[in-house]
Amino acid sequence: MEKTKTAIVGLGRIASLLEGDALREKPCTHAGAIVANRDCVLVAGCDVDGERRRLFAESRNVPVYADAGEMLGEHRPRLLVIATHPDSHFRYCSLAADFGVSAVICEKPLAASIGEARKIARLAESGGPAIVTNHERRYSQNYIRAKAILGDERLGRLLSVRAVLYMGITKRLLDVLWHDGTHLVDAIMFLTGLKMKHKRRIGTKLTSRSGTAWLEAELQNGSDAIPAVMEVGAGRDHLVFEMEFSCEKGRLRIGNGIFEVWESTPSPYAEKFRSLERTAESFDGPTGYFANMVADAVACAGTPGRPPVSTAVDGLRVIEYLHSVRAWR
Repeated sequence: MEKTKTAIVGLGRIASLLEGDALREKPCTHAGAIVANRDCVLVAGCDVDGERRRLFAESRNVPVYADAGEMLGEHRPRLLVIATHPDSHFRYCSLAADFGVSAVICEKPLAASIGEARKIARLAESGGPAIVTNHERRYSQNYIRAKAILGDERLGRLLSVRAVLYMGITKRLLDVLWHDGTHLVDAIMFLTGLKMKHKRRIGTKLTSRSGTAWLEAELQNGSDAIPAVMEVGAGRDHLVFEMEFSCEKGRLRIGNGIFEVWESTPSPYAEKFRSLERTAESFDGPTGYFANMVADAVACAGTPGRPPVSTAVDGLRVIEYLHSVRAWR
């Protein structure tokens, strides 16, 4: 079977450079996952920065371009990876459609504005390329397992969600939420299957580079609503990305380096009470997050009309939530 010709526009960290991080699960970049996939072939790369083009050409041994239109016209890839700044995502998605690209992997956040995110979603729904939003945890085996645990209700009905995000000592909280919080927000919606709606902020303003903000939200479940709160903070010298799902009969914690399942048992501390006891269930894995995402995109490129696991609409829903938070910052 003919391999899926694949090209990348934007040759920075997530496109290729992070593959040199010795501690990350591999593949951990778009180029790394493309090369590791036996059903596709990397044919070219594009970036406006000359040094990035040089590094990519040397490490990947493919032609590089300063102009995406020239690259697409020369190589006619069926799959295009867009790893540029969010304010250019719609332009490159439209360019991909113009050149007949079958599928696109678009970095998160899907766009820099809610208007352009909606345009990208409409493009995908109106016969344009299948658009995969890089919300990588939808492809990660530990999150897939966690979704199954919550879905089969072995822990009982979901009652509330708590999440924590620390991603820098002096970063503006709004920037942390917009760039790193995209994954957290999408993971919550993926694991619950519910749409998240912002209610109010408590604590420091999101324009601050210090302190802590708590974002109250609701997960909309028909006429019912499940409360959720997200803590976003600066001033920490460590990174934290985690969620806790509290249920009638237990809880599930998941995040970077975390996979815990707790179940309700008779309390060893007081008669006629119950306590939570951590089970032996864990995840040591590899998660396959990048490899699974590229495999999904390749399948979409080869099967017209096949919906990706992480769609442009999923990306839009995250932008809608972040936009509502930003409006009340």
